Amino acid sequence: MFSKLDEVESRYEQVNLSLQRPDVASDQKKYRGLMKELADLEKVVVLYRDYKKKTAALKDNKELLTAESDNEMKEMFREEIRELEAAIPDLEAKLKLALIPKDPNDDKNIILEIRAGAGGDEASLFADELFRAYAHYAGKQGWKAEMMSYSPGNVGGAKEIIASISGDSVFSKLKYESGVHRVQRVPETEGAGRVHTSTITVAVIPEVEEVEVKIDMNDIKIDVMRASGAGGQSVNRTESAVRLHHGPSGIIVHCQEGKSQTANKEKAFKILASKLQMLEDEKARKEASDTRLEQIGTGDRSERIRTYNFPQTRVTDHRIGLTTHALNEIMAGDISILVDSLVAHYQAEALKKQTS
Repeated sequence: MFSKLDEVESRYEQVNLSLQRPDVASDQKKYRGLMKELADLEKVVVLYRDYKKKTAALKDNKELLTAESDNEMKEMFREEIRELEAAIPDLEAKLKLALIPKDPNDDKNIILEIRAGAGGDEASLFADELFRAYAHYAGKQGWKAEMMSYSPGNVGGAKEIIASISGDSVFSKLKYESGVHRVQRVPETEGAGRVHTSTITVAVIPEVEEVEVKIDMNDIKIDVMRASGAGGQSVNRTESAVRLHHGPSGIIVHCQEGKSQTANKEKAFKILASKLQMLEDEKARKEASDTRLEQIGTGDRSERIRTYNFPQTRVTDHRIGLTTHALNEIMAGDISILVDSLVAHYQAEALKKQTS
């Protein structure tokens, strides 16, 4: 571990020096890249230097204690030794976590897709409720959630919701939400009081920069149409809705939330680029057969990851065996207990793999 930490510290110094060079300062792309790398390295270096400072102080205090004859001074050294011995293991644990290879997508914004699955109208209602929970959570994190596409259900709710969520390290916290979410509850239309089971699928896709994915416009078919809606004055009467069909992949993207055709087209291309990048990432992951990447990827959508049982106010995440009865709080957007537990679990798994 310490040889790796020495390498990180050495690289930190190199980047610091590079940033002072005029040719780097004049190249904005390179400068921004090095500044980001410096910020990432600095988190580890600060911890490491604190660790070295405390271990050196521990050694010095032990030597001084051995050489000291005054009882009052000896007690002072013993107290400092106790404090340092208590602090150092915690620093070691933090350093081990800091050295876990970082998911390159962790700092990215996301495209969030929620689709009703089995269960018909009940699935559509829950899809809408779960999106609202994510949107409230995003607000509490200081993130921005923006609707990109909304396909209403037959009796309320949504058959499909696509939104973007932007902010600080969004993907790192929400990436484990991908998969099949199961809801168990008594529908309002159920006269016999029987519990019905429905499912929805969630996909969390890291948003890509425009330069990351090159899209050949010859592969794209663009259709424009009027936005669909429930009627009334709020319905957009102009042809502002945009649908993209990417021939080689077969991906179809539809965006109608904005009243501007240009804005909807930009959003649609952003969704398409992110989906194409996800396909490339999945291909690379399969070819590399990297266990860690499989664990932190976008998730197997055929796998049930979580159950929301309303009669018992219980939420169970099946991947980590977590059960909580804070269902009402979770549906109100307080999903930290789920997010934090999943992050901690997969960090521990990665740490175990690294040290084995």
